[in-house]
Amino acid sequence: MSTLGKILLYGYHQPLDRLRDSMRNGGPIAEWITARNRREMTVAAARLPALPRWPDRPPVTLLLLTGRNFWDQTMFCLHSFARAAEVTVQAELYDDGTLESRHIELLQRLGPDVRIHRHADLRAQLDRHLPADRFPTLRERWEHYPNIRRLIDVHLGGGGWKLVLDSDLLFFRRPELLLRWLAAPDRPLFSVDCQESYGYSRPLMERLAGAPIPPLVNVGLCGLRSDALDWGEIEAWTAELIARERTSYYLEQALVAMLAARWPHVLAPAEEYVTKPSRVEAFAPRAVMHHYVDTSRRWLYRYGWRRLAKPPP
Repeated sequence: MSTLGKILLYGYHQPLDRLRDSMRNGGPIAEWITARNRREMTVAAARLPALPRWPDRPPVTLLLLTGRNFWDQTMFCLHSFARAAEVTVQAELYDDGTLESRHIELLQRLGPDVRIHRHADLRAQLDRHLPADRFPTLRERWEHYPNIRRLIDVHLGGGGWKLVLDSDLLFFRRPELLLRWLAAPDRPLFSVDCQESYGYSRPLMERLAGAPIPPLVNVGLCGLRSDALDWGEIEAWTAELIARERTSYYLEQALVAMLAARWPHVLAPAEEYVTKPSRVEAFAPRAVMHHYVDTSRRWLYRYGWRRLAKPPP
């Protein structure tokens, strides 16, 4: 990069991008308030008790990718689901490579029904099932794009249906749809996005999938059958998407939307399972679930977790 290019990048474009992001999040004062609330949430998460248990009811299994920046959200997400659903939650947590011993200790306080899959074990699984000489694109993305691990680490080498949740979800009412699906899954399940975010052109995605791409698929809730995934095809899709239209932050969501194009599926109602709740909805939840994406994440830090900080009565 030339000297002039560096001056423009570091002296103009990056500061301008930071200013735009700041304004989208309410400005510097609002960001300071959000950061303070974020720290309070982290402190509160470390004080959460073990997940409540209901021994007389069938347990459910939830799977989440977590790490250094998400362990506190993971804990609140699991607590909110268990309390709203009034079922024992058996959690399978997948280390994104950043968990340290102190995070693992805190997560293990959730109780004996929580299992943590360590990064070294997941890498060994990767070597067994996705060797680099046969799956170079997926291996490269696994190394440099952690989002795709929600697809690869959870489903690779496994079988049966699995429901993967993002950590930035909170549940406020009994999730009847999810409980019915978990009891008898027969087709994929996804949440609905607030706006379509695939990162790739629809014609390219549809040509590769061989079917019309459904709109607004969001992977905050993602129920798939592990042994139905064709990793050779997913490798080919990923390689061509990147070769033709470069890498995208939304690659994982694009791949899942392409899978959804192939099969009948269930969409969680958008009015009950809300992606990007408004401030009014976040302050006084009426929905079953909130997914705090983009600028709504500040409402998670300011309001959402506080409803769950105390043990249930």
